Amino acid sequence: MTELLDGIIINPAVRSGKPVVRGTRITVSDVVEYLAGGMTQDEVLADFPDLQADDICAVLAFAAPGKAVE
Repeated sequence: MTELLDGIIINPAVRSGKPVVRGTRITVSDVVEYLAGGMTQDEVLADFPDLQADDICAVLAFAAPGKAVE
C-alpha cells in the first residue's frame, strides 16, 4: 500500500498544495470526481494519457485510506 501512495504527492508549489498524481498536475479530487460522476477507469485513462491504471489505484487508496484497492 505504501508503494501505491508514493504515487501521490503534496507540494505547495503545485495546484496550491492539493494532492496530485506524481509527475502531473492532476489532483486526487479531480480523478475521484470523474469516477463519481460516472466515468469508467478506461474513460479517465483515455482522457488523461499521462495517467496509468496504477495511478487511479493510488488515487483511490489515498482518498479512502484503510480500504482495499485492487
